[in-house]
Amino acid sequence: QVQLVESGGGLVQAGGSLRLSCGASGRTFGISVMGWFRQAPGKEREFVAAVKWRDDTTYYADSVKGRFTISGDNAKNTAYLQMNSLKPEDTAVYYCAAVAGYYDGDLRRASYDFWGQGTQVTVPS
Repeated sequence: QVQLVESGGGLVQAGGSLRLSCGASGRTFGISVMGWFRQAPGKEREFVAAVKWRDDTTYYADSVKGRFTISGDNAKNTAYLQMNSLKPEDTAVYYCAAVAGYYDGDLRRASYDFWGQGTQVTVPS
């Protein structure tokens, strides 16, 4: 089992920045991909960004490309999401997720095995 804990959410004005962190514990040696997702009120959960542990390959949703940056610290079993130029439409609960097991395919098609509890990000309009 892998446990994921997000932190760093909060309230920030439009145009501001936040950095989310996701710490992994448990059987972390098998993690190959970590991703971030978000779910706004009344909407389905959507993909935000993902990173491969092996070579730092990243992939972003079009809505955040150029504003958000995902990174990972393999030694600390932690993934980060740097969010800049935040907009009201970025308001959501942000979840991190992990692929437990080898995966070297297209990040758009990764299937995630473990999920965190989420952290709220609010950008008032």
